[in-house]
Amino acid sequence: MSGGPVGIDELLERVREGLDRLGPREAYDAASAGALLVDIRYAALRERDGLIPGALVVERNELEWRLDPQGSHRAPEATGHDLRVVVICNEGYASSLAAASLRQLGLHRATDLDGGFQAWRAAGLPVTP
Repeated sequence: MSGGPVGIDELLERVREGLDRLGPREAYDAASAGALLVDIRYAALRERDGLIPGALVVERNELEWRLDPQGSHRAPEATGHDLRVVVICNEGYASSLAAASLRQLGLHRATDLDGGFQAWRAAGLPVTP
């Protein structure tokens, strides 16, 4: 790895090498087995497209504060560093970077949904308006 700057495409590639990204059905099954789905889409997208039932909504700019198990601003769902977290954005780009950030906080099982909310919906998985 060089010490120089990288573009976003290279950064995404590097980050994704360390993630076991899930497809929509795998994410659904993981949630059924106790994983925490975390929707980081901004409000306008949630209002337009709906919500995944049971997903914790945390906008991207609050994610690390809400999911850090040691943080004073953590969500009640942030129960420990062993928590399986599946981050969901609109199309699966920002979620990869977010999952990598959570891993840096010690959430070693954090990953993201490949294709994001749009892939979830296209797979016919549950969405509420």
